[in-house]
Amino acid sequence: MWQDPVIMAPAPARLNCSRVAFEPGARTNWHHHPLGQTLYVISGVGRVQTKGGPVREIRPGDTVWIPPGELHWHGASPTNGMCHIAMQEALDGVYSTWLEPVTDAEYGAALG
Repeated sequence: MWQDPVIMAPAPARLNCSRVAFEPGARTNWHHHPLGQTLYVISGVGRVQTKGGPVREIRPGDTVWIPPGELHWHGASPTNGMCHIAMQEALDGVYSTWLEPVTDAEYGAALG
């Protein structure tokens, strides 16, 4: 996974935005954001899942909103890379809380 910063706005703004590229099979750990996150897919084929929800396929032009505090992961499909723009705001300086890795079984679950 590669991250290229787009903007980390200075206070009082809270925006953090990055271009994130994933190789086939790569994904984030489980994580959440205090004020939510928006993903905008710009190339490739990816996957996203919220805890307890189905694994969903995402493609160029898709926009995904993840509500504040929602446990989730996102990444490429098993056979295709994926690149998205990730946008999130900080609350008290915190943009993300990172947790355990996504297991192969979670990642490989049937698309919902």
